[in-house]
Amino acid sequence: MDFELSDEQRAFRDTARDFACSEMMPKAREWDEGEIFPVDTLRQAAALGFGGIYVREDVGGSALTRLDAALIFEELAQGCTSTAAYISIHNMAAWMIDAYGDASARARFLPKLCTMEHFASYCLTEPDSGSDAASLKTRAVRDGDHYVLDGAKAFISGGGVSDIYVVMVRTGEGGPKGISCLVVEKGAPGLSYGAPEQKLGWKSQPTAMVLFDNCRVPVANRIGAEGEGFKIAMAGLDGGRLNIAACSLGGAQFCLHRTITYMRERKQFGTRLADFQALQFRVADYATELEAARLMLWRAAFAVTQGEPGATRLAAMAKRLATDAGFDIVNGCLQLHGGYGYLRDHPVERVLRDVRVHQILEGSNEIMRVIISRSILGN
Repeated sequence: MDFELSDEQRAFRDTARDFACSEMMPKAREWDEGEIFPVDTLRQAAALGFGGIYVREDVGGSALTRLDAALIFEELAQGCTSTAAYISIHNMAAWMIDAYGDASARARFLPKLCTMEHFASYCLTEPDSGSDAASLKTRAVRDGDHYVLDGAKAFISGGGVSDIYVVMVRTGEGGPKGISCLVVEKGAPGLSYGAPEQKLGWKSQPTAMVLFDNCRVPVANRIGAEGEGFKIAMAGLDGGRLNIAACSLGGAQFCLHRTITYMRERKQFGTRLADFQALQFRVADYATELEAARLMLWRAAFAVTQGEPGATRLAAMAKRLATDAGFDIVNGCLQLHGGYGYLRDHPVERVLRDVRVHQILEGSNEIMRVIISRSILGN
């Protein structure tokens, strides 16, 4: 085992870090408070290769590995956790088209996704099917050269602003085998959106329901064969879980850095906070948990890239560990800031609001435990 990053990995990690510090961090509070979707900044990120991180090069992608992506997302999340998470979702949707789409679909959709001229959303969750994703009800009925869609998707990042919606629909029997994957383009007849959701965090990316009412979608927009949609959706989530884990680590690392600086400067009872042993131990634990979660993430990222048999379990482990640890570390950093941590003048409270949802989305951490335990016990 070699834990040394290559020169190339260090180079794009540093590029992501510099971009996060110069283009994201100074604007993150404004984006949060104004609920601004930072289109120009996203396209600047895409110009660096972050719009199609593991999409193949022939359509404009960067063709990097899952470990490479984890390095990038950890750095971007230190600039703005919410915006980095949207870039993750966009990349997940683009990869699904790249990995399972035919040559025509790849050529039509991916060049503009890689530049982020077009934005993408991933549409699996419905009002009545969250963790039980295989019970989804949005139906697509074949009508000549089109499918006609009826139903609704819930909690969709980019809902109403994205140009491409990668949608899981029911084309056949109940359960996972009856699900197919379609690309629905903005402006499709019968496509509409709910009102923007009012959320605790993730305010730099809009979230809304995506609604289908006799929505006509060309059969040519199907990704993979009929009945393969659930497999495609789950494969996408393996990578999405790695990315959201990396975003949690980035948010936690950002807060820990700021907390260490604060503890070196802040005095109580005539002593720096950094000199109280009880607080030193807390920082030691946070740093240890962060490093352990990072190593778990890197291991899982390697497994997903290599297609190892246990990759899905490892991705679930990494997601569960990193998002739980990330939130706990950020919450602890807020506590160490005292009352100041609760103020918007300090960014820790914003990161706390942003990382909280990571324990819910891309499969809740309870579902991660289901995946892990079933894999171990054979249930």
